[in-house]
Amino acid sequence: MTDPAFLLRAAFDAAVAAADPMRCLKPFLPERPRGRLVVLGAGKGAASMARAVEAHYGAPLEGLVVTRYGHALPTQWIEVVEASHPVPDAAGLKAAQRCLEIAQGLGPDDLLLTLVSGGGSALLTLPLPGITLEEIQGLYRALLGSGAAINEFNCVRRHLSQTQGGRLAAAAHPARVVGLLMSDVPGDDPAAIASGPVVADSSTSAEAVEILARYRIEVPPSVAAVLASPESESVKPDDARLAGVETHMTVTPQVSLDAAARLVTASGIPAHILSDRLEGEAKDAGAVLASIAQQIASRGQPFSPPCMLLSGGETTVTLRAHEETGRGGRNVEFLLAFGLAAQDHPGIYALAADTDGIDGIEDIAGAIWTPGTCVRAAALGLEPRAFLSRHDGHGFFEALGQSIITGPTHTNVNDFRAIYIAPPV
Repeated sequence: MTDPAFLLRAAFDAAVAAADPMRCLKPFLPERPRGRLVVLGAGKGAASMARAVEAHYGAPLEGLVVTRYGHALPTQWIEVVEASHPVPDAAGLKAAQRCLEIAQGLGPDDLLLTLVSGGGSALLTLPLPGITLEEIQGLYRALLGSGAAINEFNCVRRHLSQTQGGRLAAAAHPARVVGLLMSDVPGDDPAAIASGPVVADSSTSAEAVEILARYRIEVPPSVAAVLASPESESVKPDDARLAGVETHMTVTPQVSLDAAARLVTASGIPAHILSDRLEGEAKDAGAVLASIAQQIASRGQPFSPPCMLLSGGETTVTLRAHEETGRGGRNVEFLLAFGLAAQDHPGIYALAADTDGIDGIEDIAGAIWTPGTCVRAAALGLEPRAFLSRHDGHGFFEALGQSIITGPTHTNVNDFRAIYIAPPV
């Protein structure tokens, strides 16, 4: 019989491989323009997307993409700049300013090819005039710990940015604009991926203000003033400057889940995709999926073991004021809560990891839970509930040698979860 832990990891690797830009970009690349072919982009997959574009077109080609520190790859014609994620820094702002200026210099015979992947919201940050880097950093940190869903977070970002909410495409008018997107958001909303630099936005500044109020996030007077001004409104769907913009979803979480399901099924284990858009508090999602796994293990409902449950999406972790926090990420938070709820069931295994290789801000993709994890933890003097209460999933799984470390995967289709339920002994 295939080792369950090995099969879980193989399923994760298949999900990541399915989102390789070299594999998924080519069908969506347009013909060369009569004028300049310029590439701009941002995200954790931006460098690998740039390499795929170079491999297809060759020279002449020019452009600039921004990716996370440590995620650059060598390119020939497209410049790759590294910057901070998930909280932006000066390098990212400078690169975003350059991208905006390049877009503004294009003409009607030129083609702007934009490469957009998860992480681009932070990496292409360029606040509207009147907002400082320090102020936007503080706001991002507050939103990251607030429990806000990614679509809510990005709504706020679109109304504070010079490059997002369709503004990059508007700046490039009258050039032809083609956006190639890798989805890392539940529901695959183009306006939410990297906060939609070339996508029209139907949300309003008033909605952004309401989101901040809902999560009780206080903003500096300068941010409040910008949100109250007409300048904060993003580019709307009826704006003529975006009339000819094309966007293509080159890969989605569902594509990766399908690839994982095919691999698992080929091994003789039935695979069931529960959802590609699981959201909510990570620890709550972990407890719910553990109850489903236990129902399968003990009663054969709704599926008979052996089987594997697959899901994608993006959960959240809410950090409360003055709360002690450790080295956490939403995937290890999910997995720790899952394992505690599964009660070390001898037939239940699970893996939770981020397809970009980074869970939270650590260079750790996620972890794996196997039967007996609690027993092994007790032998080392580790109390799982204490680690969960202080959001220290990485500390827990690292101590047990159960972390998953991939290094930069150069892609991003968000979270991947796989749960294996073994047949009764």
